[in-house]
Amino acid sequence: MRNRFKTLMNSLSGRFLILTTVFVMLAEILIFVPSVARFREDYLLLRLERAQIASLALLADDMIEADLETELLASAGVFNVVLRRDEVSQLMLNSPIPSPIDRTFDLRDATAWTLIRDAMSRLVDSEERIVRVIGQPLRDGGLLIEVTMETMPLRAAMIDYGRNILVLSAVISIFTAVLLFLAVRRFLVGPIRGVVDHMQSYAAAPEDARRIIQPAAGVTELREAEEALQSMQNQLTGALKQKERLAQLGGAVAKVSHDLRNILTSAQLFTDRIEASDDPLVARLAPKLVNSITRAVHLCESTLAFGKAEEPAPSLDRFAVAGIVSDIIDSERLAVAEHDVSFSEDIPAGLVLRADSEQLYRVIGNLVRNARQAIVATKKPGEICVAAGEDDTHWEITVTDTGPGLPKRAQEHLFTPFQGGVSKGGTGLGLAIAQELIRGHGGDLTLNRTDETGTQFCILLPKSDATLEPVEV
Repeated sequence: MRNRFKTLMNSLSGRFLILTTVFVMLAEILIFVPSVARFREDYLLLRLERAQIASLALLADDMIEADLETELLASAGVFNVVLRRDEVSQLMLNSPIPSPIDRTFDLRDATAWTLIRDAMSRLVDSEERIVRVIGQPLRDGGLLIEVTMETMPLRAAMIDYGRNILVLSAVISIFTAVLLFLAVRRFLVGPIRGVVDHMQSYAAAPEDARRIIQPAAGVTELREAEEALQSMQNQLTGALKQKERLAQLGGAVAKVSHDLRNILTSAQLFTDRIEASDDPLVARLAPKLVNSITRAVHLCESTLAFGKAEEPAPSLDRFAVAGIVSDIIDSERLAVAEHDVSFSEDIPAGLVLRADSEQLYRVIGNLVRNARQAIVATKKPGEICVAAGEDDTHWEITVTDTGPGLPKRAQEHLFTPFQGGVSKGGTGLGLAIAQELIRGHGGDLTLNRTDETGTQFCILLPKSDATLEPVEV
């Protein structure tokens, strides 16, 4: 039973119940103080009214017996009555006062603060006092009326009244708190519990789209929370499905790359005979064919490594960057024989950098190929320029085109696998792999600009070996 009560008090509805009770009691206390002050004022005014009525008997008959006077004073609850009429004060009724008068209270111009202060001081004072009370006679019965009286009956009446107020306040507080408790459980705790149940159900099988929450709350804030949760679950479910597809695709690519590598290795054997041909055209194109097949074999080997979630570390060597740029442009010119796309190079003669030539070929080749495909898709003339330079700390290579620029979605997921595809039907792997390869050199691949006038990518390679780190995919 105790554990159940503790659980209830630690719950949202339980704490709301406690807070509601406390706040309602505080509100009732704020009402209690002026209520007691008003009760005291009414009590005193009633004594003045009774005293005025008792004095009327004396006005009707100047001579009354002592027993009747005592009875009139006892009925009014006072010791004596003074009535001022026509600027003359007259002691109407009188009886012995047991002790000197302690204080005088004038109810004619008393402010609310004065009434509250006097009422609270009377509640805390448990000593018997004799006080004088001055008030305005009823129905223009004179200029003023004053009485002397004991304070203990007044204090006892105030305590009884205050006790009744507190009991009533407690009942109202508990009743209100219970109603609010039930309302909170119905309209807040219930929907929140439903959201929690949805989250637990979804966590058990996040790949099951049937467990995604469907917003149904009527409360605006709860509905917004459900919509945010639904959006997050949709994204997570999509990511999990994509991860599963990536794993399956990785296995398939690894198998294809393995078999393709064997086929290309056999093709390499035939290129030896082609190189020995006497045909000038064959002799000129054979080295490029050999290089292309060699690169294809290396690509298959790298793909197998990528499928194992590890890109091989770059094999650093010094070479002239102009050579691989020339090979890339020659290959791309063959692909645009029927299109008006021009290529240019702006590379200082003798510029030598230190990098993995095969990986850098893949990166630059990917950027140039993307630029060429973007220009061809517009069916308009265009130009692609590959430039290179260096400073004291870095080598810089830029690939600039005059194409239509990258779509906004492609910019948001530019280097994200399977999301940053630029061309229709593209996988979005090219730029993601390119960036990983450059980061494997300790450098960076960035998008300098893209708009309707064209796009420019920048490759930065550090000259210091201290920044080289193995790539983790």
